Order: sequence, then C-alpha cells, then structure tokens
Amino acid sequence: MTLSINDQAAALAEQLAAGAEALGVTVQVLPNGTRLIDCGIDVPGGLEAGRLFAEVCMGGLGRLSFTSLTLEGWWLPALTVHTDQPKLACMAAQYAGWQVSKDDYFAMGSGPARALIRAEEKLYEELGYSDPARVAVLCMEGSAVPSAAIANYIAERAGVSADALTLLIAPTASTVGGVQVAARVVETGLHKLHELGFDLSHILSGIGTCPLPPIAKSDIRAIGRTNDAILYGGQVHYTVKADDDELEKLVPRVPASTSSDYGAPFYDTFKGYNFDFYKIDPLLFSPAEIFMTNTVSGRTFHAGQVNVDVLKKSFLE
Repeated sequence: MTLSINDQAAALAEQLAAGAEALGVTVQVLPNGTRLIDCGIDVPGGLEAGRLFAEVCMGGLGRLSFTSLTLEGWWLPALTVHTDQPKLACMAAQYAGWQVSKDDYFAMGSGPARALIRAEEKLYEELGYSDPARVAVLCMEGSAVPSAAIANYIAERAGVSADALTLLIAPTASTVGGVQVAARVVETGLHKLHELGFDLSHILSGIGTCPLPPIAKSDIRAIGRTNDAILYGGQVHYTVKADDDELEKLVPRVPASTSSDYGAPFYDTFKGYNFDFYKIDPLLFSPAEIFMTNTVSGRTFHAGQVNVDVLKKSFLE
C-alpha cells in the first residue's frame, strides 16, 4: 500500500487541535464542515504550534526540534529538521508549490494536500507518487482566514468532501509562520538540487539547521527575514547514493551564494524587483551551506558558508 502523507498529517493535525488552548491556536468548523486551525492570525500561536505545523506540512515524514546557534559570538535560537523520506516529506508535501488564488483571496498552499490537488502534475510524475488518502490537509501561509467558499474550492481540487479537509493557516509575520518557513531548510536544498537535474531518489536522508528569524512588523518584512534565515544561515547535510564525479561538479553549484542576486538582505532584493518573486534569480533559493556524504565512496562534499553580516543586517537592523 502506498504511504499516505495526508493520513499521517491528519493524525498530527489532531494533536494540534486537541491541544489548541495550550498551544495558542483556535479550531473552528466552517459551515461546510471543513476544520480550520488558526495558528497566528487571530491568535498568538507559539513555538510548539510551529513545530507541529511544520511536521504536518512534511506529511508526518519529518521531525523538528529546537536548538541554538552561536555565530561569531552572536547567540541565536534555531531549529533542526530531519527526514528519512526527503523526496516525499519535502517535495511531495512541504514545498510551497500551489497558490490558493480565488476571487479576492490569496494564500500560499503547501503540505500533503498538494499531492491530491496535483496542480504540479509534472513534479508528481517525476516523484512517482500518488496519495490514496480520502482526507486532505493543506498548510496555508496567509493573512486572512479562508471562507467556506474557499474551503469548498480546495476540497473540490483535492477530490475530497469538504468535511474531510483540514486547513492550517498562519501569517509569515508570526511565531508559527517563522518556524514553518525556517523548517523548509532541507526542502529548499532539495528543490535546488531538483532544479539542477539531480535525481532526488538518490537522496537517502536529510538534516538541516536554520536560525529562527525574529518576528517582523509586517508580512512583507517577514518574507525578507525568513528567506534570509535559510539563504544566509541555513546549513544542510544529505546522505546520498551517487557517483563521486557527479557530486564533485554538483555540490559547488548548490549554495545560495552561487546566485547573481546573492549578497543583500532578501527584502532589499525583493524591493529592487518591485516585489515580483518571478524576477528574482531562482537559483538564489538554497541554503547557505551544504554537505553531501556519498555512501558508495564514503566521501563528503562541501560548499558554501553562513553569512553573519547579512543575517545581522536582516535580523537586527
């Protein structure tokens, strides 16, 4: 039987809902029966809610824990995320690949429901994955609570009844928003490797550490800080089964520093392109530093480094 990322995510969403009061989130059932868990719009949310949100987003195939980093004497809260199913956890589930855009509503959709919606059909064909679930869980990055009409639209796209749909939402400028974006550090590296043509089935496991960005005063500023956390502070390690010659050529191309848009806080770069994501060099979106260990040869390949100067400009100024 095919592993269902939606079934696993639904079980984790139950934990989040059951502990709603302690976790600083609220649960409501929309008129159509869809369950909506607000993790930061009209509620404070928190670190533990962020952890569960991120693990739901990974379809239950990744784990997150909190830690800290000391960079050139600067202490930072941080998180570590790991998965032994990187292709499914990160690309089939976590990747924010679907824009929930209908009428006047907009949010970025990620999480396992994407595997049912299949707006990115080519990606799922490449992954060789389909989910047999009859329930759907979508994680949303947005600043407005979706209506029943929006939930109906999502459920229809996912091919499930509205009462079989669970929606989690948090704005970027919130504790949960910051945690769930920083938790994408392993996924961001996988996406870059995919863009570079590397066969993701060769990646056996992934682990990454990322500083937690301070909550910003607005979502647009938070987009800057959350991206900077990964681009200038994210560190990842992948265990792979591949050819050394391929890795020797590949790994130096992966870090964010290989992009022509690297070097300034993301907000400044974004503003310079009139806040149009599609004008930014897509090769920018990658962790700051990468290690890849090849189980065939035992060799480890490394490229990139953390950029403390840009992190300080982003987080402290």
